[in-house]
Amino acid sequence: MTATSRPNPPASAICLTEFLVRDGFISGAGLKFRCAIGKAGVTAQKREGDQATPLGVHRLVRLLYRADRLRPPACAVPLEPLAPTDGWCDDPFDPAYNRQITLPHGASHESLWRTDPLYDLIGILDWNVSPIVPHRGSAIFLHIATETLAPTAGCIALVLPALRGCLSAGLTAIRVIG
Repeated sequence: MTATSRPNPPASAICLTEFLVRDGFISGAGLKFRCAIGKAGVTAQKREGDQATPLGVHRLVRLLYRADRLRPPACAVPLEPLAPTDGWCDDPFDPAYNRQITLPHGASHESLWRTDPLYDLIGILDWNVSPIVPHRGSAIFLHIATETLAPTAGCIALVLPALRGCLSAGLTAIRVIG
């Protein structure tokens, strides 16, 4: 190792840039934007299909994007282009529950390759991943909101410029408190 090179820090030493979601806003790193959350508000008892956003701190694990529609965003997490065969399993009885899948898939799922722009940029959050608990909720994403910031099915959504702003500011975790 030369005098100017440094080893990579251990994962536990990597600093998270945490943004706060509260009262219809997301804020952090000196930024504040309106955001949408689940139609049923927030909950500490998240269940599949309840239309609520789970309370707590959710790490941004990776980012998926539509390379045919958007240029790759600046971000602090791994970035992957989406494909037309990408989906997400939301069937609590399927072994692939709350995981990215390849379509076609026999169990209940949603396609990540949508005709509308809502999933042109998808932040995969670490909700219900270690371990995955059936019925605890799946597909809790950070994604693009409608122009009117309509409520989501449990995700956190921002208009595209705000989402890009948060990502370029280093967003790596979201604390949902209300």
